Amino acid sequence: MQKKQSKKQGEQGKQGRQGRQGERFISLLPCLIALASGILMGLTVAPVGAWFLAWIALAPLWILVVSSSSIQNPKSKIQNAFAWGIGYHGVALFWITGIHPMTWLGVPWLPSLAITLFCWGFISVLGGVFVAIWAAVMVRLGGQKSWLRILIGTAVWCGLESLWSAGPLWWSSLAYTQSPHNLVILHLGQLSGPNTVTAAIAAFNGLIAEGWTNRRDTEGAERISSVFSAPLWFVNRYFATAIGLLISLHLIGFILYSRPIAQPPEAALKVGIVQGNIPNRLLRSSEGFRRAQENYTSGYITLADQGVDAVLTPEGALPIFQRDLLGTALVAAVKLKGVVAWIGAFGERGDSYTISLFTFNSKGEIVSRYDKAKLVPLGEYIPFEGILGGIVQRLSPLDAHQVPGSANQLFDTPFGRAIASICYESAFPEQFRRQAAAGGQFILSSSNDAHYTASMPLQHHAQDMMRAIETDRWSARATNTGYSAFVDPHGRTLWISGYNTYETHAETIYRRQTKTLYVRWGDWLTPLLLISSGGYWLVIQLRDKN
Repeated sequence: MQKKQSKKQGEQGKQGRQGRQGERFISLLPCLIALASGILMGLTVAPVGAWFLAWIALAPLWILVVSSSSIQNPKSKIQNAFAWGIGYHGVALFWITGIHPMTWLGVPWLPSLAITLFCWGFISVLGGVFVAIWAAVMVRLGGQKSWLRILIGTAVWCGLESLWSAGPLWWSSLAYTQSPHNLVILHLGQLSGPNTVTAAIAAFNGLIAEGWTNRRDTEGAERISSVFSAPLWFVNRYFATAIGLLISLHLIGFILYSRPIAQPPEAALKVGIVQGNIPNRLLRSSEGFRRAQENYTSGYITLADQGVDAVLTPEGALPIFQRDLLGTALVAAVKLKGVVAWIGAFGERGDSYTISLFTFNSKGEIVSRYDKAKLVPLGEYIPFEGILGGIVQRLSPLDAHQVPGSANQLFDTPFGRAIASICYESAFPEQFRRQAAAGGQFILSSSNDAHYTASMPLQHHAQDMMRAIETDRWSARATNTGYSAFVDPHGRTLWISGYNTYETHAETIYRRQTKTLYVRWGDWLTPLLLISSGGYWLVIQLRDKN
């Protein structure tokens, strides 16, 4: 008898443990779903490039946040959003881990690993916080009408991206999930910048999510569908609106994409690019400088002999100060050949220095200079320098203190005003918009992505493609190790280099003075969405109160 009772108690205990494990799994399931959908969003960019997933990867999180499930309280919904943000930004920005090992900078292997993981983890957590704030607003609106949630959810997401992009850490907007593949939708950026594309993706996902959340209405719609032989998505107003929105936005983008690009002979400019392929680990050595002088000088001469109008070199092509540039073989070649050169080197500002792009005219004289305004955290300045400054030095061959350039620079060249960008600045569309509005006629992008894995320069190229579309400008991009490229105003890549290769290439681009709606007005859509959604919410509150 006692054996039977103990056996029965054991079975009950086992069942109880299994039940508790099942409950824990059920409670964790929403968070796992959110994390998985965030990871799917991260797969939209290089190296995977599954851009189409962006149109569905936000919907599961939206459903979890606005649903009235009894197992999901407001706190857990915000935690789910945090997990989604970590999944997205952690996967999309995994290339940050390519800075390890930093032994060439004198950092031991284990501290290098710790610093790398800290940087990757910090930006991933920051992305999680961003999405958690969005979810907190959506949770607050849980009892509101679905259409209002869609409007406010889209507006708040765009507002948060605008706020984040105004700071020093910015890269992974929803808009860049579509680059370089969906050029048609990227042309919406000509209307109000990248937030136009972000709004399109957020709104479509919101419509799909609200259609699912309100599927009880769909049950009635199924009967209508069977009677009238109409597809279910047509009957469900949210799904129908989503499909209509997707088609309409792509149609607008296609109209913009299909416009012909004027190529008047008087506006032509034949630009050559030299990709020197000097590994960063050599930048501090005399051997590295010797190779840099040799590669860029020979590349310049080769392109000059091909009849180019100007030659563009990467960021920090010659890792020396401005005062030492005039004595280099490259500048001597400029004086000999008489072809304009844009040379990446270091400018001086008192006891500090800048990463700069110098214009040398046909006489070998410096006639203009652009200083990098957006510095790379860790790479060019140290976040939490009081903690990390004694462990790691900047990823620069110089020991002096680096400072950013001013925010309102203009870059005049012998061929007219250019839109200049150095490396990390490609992620900041306002940098390009401001220069285009001030008369910039073509884009010169000078970068060094040799610190990272191959997926980073692919994403960097995708960012430059977006900037070319938004400003309606031709773009020449020179990098140290790849990917150098030429891009037309429709974002089409005319030529792209190999990776970790020495290359020279010449292409004809055209100076343009057109001004897109975005260049003229900036990001007008985000304030409009915020004001209209806020006004709609206020009207509903006053109506319900009365």
